[in-house]
Amino acid sequence: MSGEVDITLMVNGEEQVLSVPASRTLLAALRDDLELTGTKNACSQGVCGACTVLVDGMQVNACLLLAVNTDGCKITTIEGLGEGGKLSVVQQAFVDSGAIQCGFCMSGMIVSATALLAENPNPSRDEIRQALSGNLCRCSGYVRVVNAVLLASERRGA
Repeated sequence: MSGEVDITLMVNGEEQVLSVPASRTLLAALRDDLELTGTKNACSQGVCGACTVLVDGMQVNACLLLAVNTDGCKITTIEGLGEGGKLSVVQQAFVDSGAIQCGFCMSGMIVSATALLAENPNPSRDEIRQALSGNLCRCSGYVRVVNAVLLASERRGA
C-alpha cells in the first residue's frame, strides 16, 4: 500500500486529479504538485496568511488544511482570480494603490480582500483591517493595502 489517496479538486476552474500522501497539506499540493507558486509558504503554522486560498468560497490557510480534506472542493488561488489574462478588480487596485511592496504576503492579502468584498461589498476601514488581521506584512504596508481594498470596493460598485 502506497499510503496515497486519490483526490479530485476543481482548482481555478480546472479539474485536477491528484494522488497525494494523506499527510500532505493543501499548500504543498498546490505548490509542489500543481506548480501554483503564487500561494506562499511562510510560517507553516497558520498565523501569517501568506498561504490564504478560497475553498468553496471561504478563505482558509492552506498550510493548515490537509489536501485529502478538500476532495471535491472548488479551490481558488491568486492565479485564479483574474479572467481572460487580466487582473481582477482587487488585484488591479493593489497595483494602482502601490500596495505591493516586496510582494511575499500580497497573494494572501489579495485573496483575503477578495473574500471580504464578496461578503461585504462596501466595507469600512475598520472592517477591512479586521478582515485582513490574519495577514501579516513585514514591510508594514497596511495603509496602502486598506486603501487598495477601498479602491477595489469603489470600482466593483461602479
